[in-house]
Amino acid sequence: MGKARTVGIGMDYSPTSKSALRWTIENLIEPGDLLVVVHVLSSKSDPTNKKLFEDTGSPLVPLEEFKDINVCKKYGLIPDPEVLDLLHTASRTKAAKVVAKIYWGDAREKLCDCVQDLKLDSLVLGSRGLGAIKRVLLGSVSNYVVQNAVCPVTVVKGPNMPRP
Repeated sequence: MGKARTVGIGMDYSPTSKSALRWTIENLIEPGDLLVVVHVLSSKSDPTNKKLFEDTGSPLVPLEEFKDINVCKKYGLIPDPEVLDLLHTASRTKAAKVVAKIYWGDAREKLCDCVQDLKLDSLVLGSRGLGAIKRVLLGSVSNYVVQNAVCPVTVVKGPNMPRP
């Protein structure tokens, strides 16, 4: 076991972000690591705590607090039982510390910001699996982050996505 690392996982509760979380827990997390679940919400959302933390993102929210529906509501999140179960399992079986961080704004920019803010050693994202044309028209969060983040970024394809 080496030095404890800080690993971020981009989470939007989509099937691909859940696949990325599973992959991270199974393949990357080691005892003592800090797993940061990074949520980026629309700047149009207006939860209670957004006004306090809009510029810097929320403080790190420990897993025990993150499980509380009232805490999630303050940040504009709806807890996902499957994700909470995966995080609890990672905490228990991998002896990893699990926290959440919530940002508001453009996901591409905020994910890159979080790498520097939290001094992430690695960031894992799910892929939506956009084709080449949609990726050009809509922009790909994962492509942007891979090109601009200052740490290694792993993009995990969903279970039913075509392989190149």
